[in-house]
Amino acid sequence: MKNEPLCNAPCPIARSLGRIGDSWSIIILRDAFAGFTRFDEFQKSANVAPNILSRRLKELVDDGLLEKVSYSTTPPRYEYHLTALGRDFRPVILALVEWGNRHFSPEGAQIELVERETQRPVETILVDKATGAPITPEKYALVPGPAAAPVIHYRHDYLQRKRAGDNTQKFAPLHPVSRDDDAQ
Repeated sequence: MKNEPLCNAPCPIARSLGRIGDSWSIIILRDAFAGFTRFDEFQKSANVAPNILSRRLKELVDDGLLEKVSYSTTPPRYEYHLTALGRDFRPVILALVEWGNRHFSPEGAQIELVERETQRPVETILVDKATGAPITPEKYALVPGPAAAPVIHYRHDYLQRKRAGDNTQKFAPLHPVSRDDDAQ
């Protein structure tokens, strides 16, 4: 379910989680990427209670990740299709597959990303679009963006000083620390 405080936080990670951070919502999006479109398909695939599924589908539609499309007028029936915003969530799903297979599937990969033509398994990594270089913590860092809120700048500056060896400082942002700020 939508978490309004997270949706309005200055951190883009918190804002994203405020909309889709619920595990059922991510499972519904997983199934939408697989090709499921109808309520009964989502319900049976995820083994989710109908009332929970109804709420999550409504939130995903309200937030623009899915669109509700009529496929029958008598009786009224709807399908749920990914929107452009929803399709942009695909890299997150692929990253979760890779991470889950690597760390939580000791018996082996449960699902794999493969090249369609050859069925060759593919390992998902993030790359710099301009150079093709893998995104690694040694070469790339998150920094405050042009619209960064003061708390984002404070966090960045604090962490820069800490990395430089200043262990005398105390983390004291301009507002009480909340869980949404910890997400960044």
